[in-house]
Amino acid sequence: MGEKKTTPITIDDKEYVLEDLTQDQQLLFQHCVDLDRKIGSAKFSLDQLNVGKNAFITMLKQSLEAPVEKAEVEIVG
Repeated sequence: MGEKKTTPITIDDKEYVLEDLTQDQQLLFQHCVDLDRKIGSAKFSLDQLNVGKNAFITMLKQSLEAPVEKAEVEIVG
């Protein structure tokens, strides 16, 4: 017969078998897994935002350092 598949998990360096946990414990574990995924996604988004911000700062600095072109004023009269 087939062996029962188990999912080992580690919490604070202690091993557990996911299938041996109560339904409430499994749900809490799944919340932790989902939150870890969301934290990773938020960090990825934050990296993108920081790179974008730095690019805009660089463009602003370049714009401020560029020579200013004098506007031609046409006098109508």
